Amino acid sequence: MSEILLINVTGRDKPGLTASITSIMGACSHQNGGLEILDVSQSVIHDNLTWGTLTWKIVVRLPEGREAAPVLKDLQSHFHELELQCHCQSISDEGYEQWVSEQDKNRYILTLLARNVTAEQIARVTHITAEHGLNIDQVTRLSGRQSLNTDSLEPGKIQEQRTSSCLEFSVSGASPEQDKLRADFLHISSELDADVAFQEDSIYRRNRRLVVFDMDSTLIEAEVIDLLAEAAGVGDKVADITERAMQGELDFNESFRERLSMLKGLDESVLASIAEKLPIMEGAEPLIRSLKALGYKTAILSGGFTYFAHYLKRLFGIDYIYANELEIVDGKVTGKAIGEIVNGERKAQLLKEIAKKEGVSLEQTIAVGDGANDLPMLSVAGLGVAFRAKPLVTQSAKQSISTLGLDSILYLLGFSEQDLQVLNQDKR
Repeated sequence: MSEILLINVTGRDKPGLTASITSIMGACSHQNGGLEILDVSQSVIHDNLTWGTLTWKIVVRLPEGREAAPVLKDLQSHFHELELQCHCQSISDEGYEQWVSEQDKNRYILTLLARNVTAEQIARVTHITAEHGLNIDQVTRLSGRQSLNTDSLEPGKIQEQRTSSCLEFSVSGASPEQDKLRADFLHISSELDADVAFQEDSIYRRNRRLVVFDMDSTLIEAEVIDLLAEAAGVGDKVADITERAMQGELDFNESFRERLSMLKGLDESVLASIAEKLPIMEGAEPLIRSLKALGYKTAILSGGFTYFAHYLKRLFGIDYIYANELEIVDGKVTGKAIGEIVNGERKAQLLKEIAKKEGVSLEQTIAVGDGANDLPMLSVAGLGVAFRAKPLVTQSAKQSISTLGLDSILYLLGFSEQDLQVLNQDKR
């Protein structure tokens, strides 16, 4: 009967070390009648220009009748010469077969997002994962490592550099109770100032093709109708109605008409002055730039106004916009909208129509929004993200992000900061 060994090799990383390790394995393979590699993985942690720790995990099977002791002695001798530590253990055939069978378990991706990841955040997240019967198979850092030195930044740029950290956990196990799992993650998210996303590790995760955005409080850090109301002298009244509508307390169509009627008589010139000063949401520009470079189609589906959606279309190169059109007569806002109101149901329908036009399945779509009127499209999309959303939306959507900028959505798709740096270099 052949013996199976798990070999762990650790040491300081340096150029050529991987070649040295595999060469040793190859030499021992020839000397001992051939070692079959059943599995292998490598990782490097704390890597920088001068040092890093490399870990190799290798599962080998010895030829029939070969004893493990001579092989291990030979391997350890060679690894010692390279200042590498080697630990070996025997694996039973039953243990190996059990490990193989576990590869067929459901696989999921858990993403931890924060300004700076802490030990407590990891401890709480992994504890919940274990409570739900899930096993962590791999941990990968998707965000870049943050420099401790801010002296190299240009004057005045320190405040603009907002950190983001992301760890991705590959987990497996029986299908968990999704609602309970999500509720547990949401509970600790509010306590720890972090977001936790949990999704199936399917072929669609890195193969989305269409992203649709709400506009107000999503692509921009404002509700345009509130800004218009301020200019019309009815800011407080409209802002209160807007907040209640986004919380899901009011019918959207009725509240929209009520707010719009208060804008009657507003001069058309106000629209241009507000558009020029729209506060763009953190991460919007790098997100859309990266999506366009990756070949994604983008759309704005907004309960706001086409005038401002067109402004963002020109700014970002958005492919589709659907919003409400203000009626303007003799240079004045009439307090009415032209055509069908873009409400929650209309947004979901538009998402389906655009996907069909682009030949994209709904599983390959992403929807991002913050208000109750975004819930229909968030539920229809393959990946629905409640972004800095109202409590009702955060609790109802499958995924939510509150701590980082819009570009953190790229982490949910599995892209690392290194991937995006290469992508943006290629596009220059």
